[in-house]
Amino acid sequence: MSCSGDWTSDSAQSLEAEIAHLSLPKNGPGPVQLDIGGIDKLDTIGAWLLTRLQRGLGQGDARLIGGNAQHVALLSAISDAAHETLPSPHRTNILLVPFAKFGRIVIGAFNDIFAANAVQGHLMVALGRTLTFQAPLRFASFVHQFEQIVLRAIPIVALISLVVGAIITQQTILQLRTFGVTIFVVDLAAILMFREIGVLLAAIMVAGRSGSAITAEIGAMRIREEFDALQVMGVDPHQALMLPRVIALVVGMPLLAFVGSMSGLAGAAIVAKFYGDIPLDIFADRLRGAMTVTSVAVGLIKAPFMGFLVGLLASIEGMKVAGSSESLGQRTTSSVVKSIFVVIVADGLFAIFFAAIGL
Repeated sequence: MSCSGDWTSDSAQSLEAEIAHLSLPKNGPGPVQLDIGGIDKLDTIGAWLLTRLQRGLGQGDARLIGGNAQHVALLSAISDAAHETLPSPHRTNILLVPFAKFGRIVIGAFNDIFAANAVQGHLMVALGRTLTFQAPLRFASFVHQFEQIVLRAIPIVALISLVVGAIITQQTILQLRTFGVTIFVVDLAAILMFREIGVLLAAIMVAGRSGSAITAEIGAMRIREEFDALQVMGVDPHQALMLPRVIALVVGMPLLAFVGSMSGLAGAAIVAKFYGDIPLDIFADRLRGAMTVTSVAVGLIKAPFMGFLVGLLASIEGMKVAGSSESLGQRTTSSVVKSIFVVIVADGLFAIFFAAIGL
């Protein structure tokens, strides 16, 4: 039996129909010979059809004759692949599944620590080169990032802080009214907003709003291989892309923390007037006595560190994007979750530290 013409995907449908109408001799006196010398073009689809025809002719005993070396090599590869069997899936003991997951979490945590140190080192080197005038700070990029990350976040940070300040004040008045010391709500609002709530809400909003954007931007650049292109051109991606964003976060977080704290106090004043019967002038007078420079300084000192942590984690997760939209979505989600978690933990550590030194 001889085969001729083009055995390719373009003619696969007609070839399959012809093979289906063949009378295949399965019990001949000897092995059937299949002459493929007349085939002009052969691709993977055609090779698979020939392999299936060979099996139908002699249950694997049909011999192929003729054909050039490329056709024979392709048919051999297809035949070997057809005989391969998939390995049976590995079944894990159900009792070991929690330990396996815990082990992956531990290994992932160590990998994150290593990646954080590596990216932090690159950023410190880039900052050092900028401060020693070995590399320019891309001022236009810094201004753009400052507008996107800080200035455009002011309305949402102010609104959230206003609402949270009002809610906390309302609940506090409800409890203090029982003891007849409603006026102390002003002291609580002043200390809480400047030391904790203002900077914490600002950091969480920046982590969800700007941290995710940074991860998505860097991840998209990784998918489009722009990082490799910058390195080929002799441009350090950490210097050109990450450093302006991190500096914008470090410089802008104290401003957002201050705006959040003042908005929270405004919400507290409004609720104190209408729910606690505390006039605004009395609220302001009490606020001057309760608010100290130390409380304001504590909140503003924490802000740059939190901005740096958000920028660092967002950059790390962006660098982990593996080249697909699914990976980009996973890393963006991971960036937001990790940033919020680390910001809250850092705030707690700062609170312990300042309490230990008496601030």
